[in-house]
Amino acid sequence: MTQIPDFFKNIDVSITVCDTEGIVVYMNEKSKSVFGDKTGQSMMPCHQPRSQEIIRRMIEKDENHIYTISKNGLKKLIYQTPWHEDGKVMGLIEYSMVIPEEMPHYVRS
Repeated sequence: MTQIPDFFKNIDVSITVCDTEGIVVYMNEKSKSVFGDKTGQSMMPCHQPRSQEIIRRMIEKDENHIYTISKNGLKKLIYQTPWHEDGKVMGLIEYSMVIPEEMPHYVRS
């Protein structure tokens, strides 16, 4: 069987994946450089109680959570979404990417 390459390993977007218990099952290199390697550990202690509740709700209700933040002088888009296997929520994926303060916006039809 052909091994599928890890397309996300070295892209300039932080990708972190956890299971339904909040255990980190995957981090790409960008994510590890930001948070340290948390693979196999619970991500819950890294979050405030409000954020922990949002995480639980996203898993339970199969919901996305999308927002922007400013941190260390950088504006970031945070996109958190459930991942599925055979139609069942298996955990969450978080994409975190730096976005310019001023960014073009195009309307396309």
